[in-house]
Amino acid sequence: MVDKEQFETVGEGLLVRAPAKINLSLLIAGQRADGFHEIETVMAKVNFYDEILIQQGQKAGIELVCKGSYWAPEGEKNLIYTACEMLLDSCRSQSVTDAKAGIKITLTKNIPAGSGLGSASSDAAATLIAVNQFLQLALDKKNLSKLAAKLGSDVAFFLDGPLAICTGKGEKIEKLNENFNFSALLILPDVSVSTKKVYANYKHDPALYEKLNTRINRCIQKNRIDLVSKMCANMLQTSCFRLYKGLAELKAKIESLLGIRSLCLSGSGSAFVYIVDDRDEEKAREYQYELKEKTGCKSIVVSNNKW
Repeated sequence: MVDKEQFETVGEGLLVRAPAKINLSLLIAGQRADGFHEIETVMAKVNFYDEILIQQGQKAGIELVCKGSYWAPEGEKNLIYTACEMLLDSCRSQSVTDAKAGIKITLTKNIPAGSGLGSASSDAAATLIAVNQFLQLALDKKNLSKLAAKLGSDVAFFLDGPLAICTGKGEKIEKLNENFNFSALLILPDVSVSTKKVYANYKHDPALYEKLNTRINRCIQKNRIDLVSKMCANMLQTSCFRLYKGLAELKAKIESLLGIRSLCLSGSGSAFVYIVDDRDEEKAREYQYELKEKTGCKSIVVSNNKW
């Protein structure tokens, strides 16, 4: 994949790119009193994007058009619509009055939903940033972050980055300034995983959490994010595989075919990530070709995003 800029002017409109994320580690510390799970995850953006075009609309209200390789919900069911509406409602200016008379948002969906790549959250964050810029609302990061927290646990991560430790429900962000440059094979099974079901099916293992937490914190203290990624620590994997047995079988098959062991599930699934040593993009493309020939499974070669 080619690195692209976050923003691009298209005619009189503004195009913003919404990058996918991968989880380099994902630990569950336990269940909270509010029913959510306390997580600790190292997340990195990759250069694989949805695209969102903001334009002045021809009719009153927010018009959302969805196109691209993958399905996305229309209208008010899409987090993009909610993000835009929430942003406009939070402001009182002539720009917002004009926008409510008509704003058009076109989503080109390139990242599959239910893949553990955070595309809906990234789309929502990109919408906040782009509409704020397009209408010259001048909301600062603090105010955007408050809106992001209301939209979903992962949304705040996508306002900054590209590498961070996220805790709480995922909304507490500690940006990592380490340079972790990588190439990766991103494998996209034709399976849409329900994050809600995976969490509901999760059975906590306190001893495993303590063990992984200690190892990961030691690596982070030494600025060795590369070692974190090699651990493939994802405490949601067992729950995901119990619900989607075909994914467990696919993982074993791919590891056997490619002669690798560290194939990692991203988020709650269904996407798998293999970080290639020494950022060897050519090696990643060899794996991609072999995977397509032997399994027909879709994959792309990505690298860490720069913003």
